[in-house]
Amino acid sequence: MYFLFILPTGQESLNWLQRLKIALDSAHGLEYLHKSCSPPLIHRDVKTGNILLTTNLQAKLSDFGLTRAFSSEMVTHMTTRPAGTLGYLDPEYYATSHLSEKSDVYSFGVVLLVLITGQRAIITISDTERNNITIWARHGLSEGDIDSVIDPRIRGDCDINSVWKVAELALQCTQHTGRDRPTMTEVAEGISESLQLETSSRSMRCSSSGTGGSALADGEPVGALETELIGETSAR
Repeated sequence: MYFLFILPTGQESLNWLQRLKIALDSAHGLEYLHKSCSPPLIHRDVKTGNILLTTNLQAKLSDFGLTRAFSSEMVTHMTTRPAGTLGYLDPEYYATSHLSEKSDVYSFGVVLLVLITGQRAIITISDTERNNITIWARHGLSEGDIDSVIDPRIRGDCDINSVWKVAELALQCTQHTGRDRPTMTEVAEGISESLQLETSSRSMRCSSSGTGGSALADGEPVGALETELIGETSAR
């Protein structure tokens, strides 16, 4: 079992198709916590560092130390002290101490932005300036400029419509107000649609080029999502 985005030395970074599959596995994990557990559970610390990969790139949620049960009949659950990780923490939850499954949705939206951009949740702009990835990405995407935010290691080897779909989904997930965010079921459906777009596009690209895509085979060991994906990129 490996942490998401830490790959062995010399290994290629994850391509867009692999990132989508990881996102979908993770979304299904959160959906299970919210809809299938009894009582339903809120993870409270969703982040790239808490997504583990098996050797065949299956993603699994980890670190349930902050998990809280909530009643499905209630819109929110009051907690006395907000908990989570800087950059991933739901600002509404932080401000009001009202916890709901939409707090996990916000954090997962940040994970999606990390997958798209290869940046950390808190981006270092300069020695004296840092910015939240949600603010940074929203600015570029609002101008229709996805090239300014997409990870250069997947640029040119992905279906741009697939990336846009996930980017728009991430922006919905990171809306300031919880009621404006989708459910994890809706998030999983959106990622699945994006995955279908990328799969179809990749099949056509591979047929045209005669290549099979990334040299990273699904059965090879990979390391943690966070360090390798974001370690070599900087704010662009």
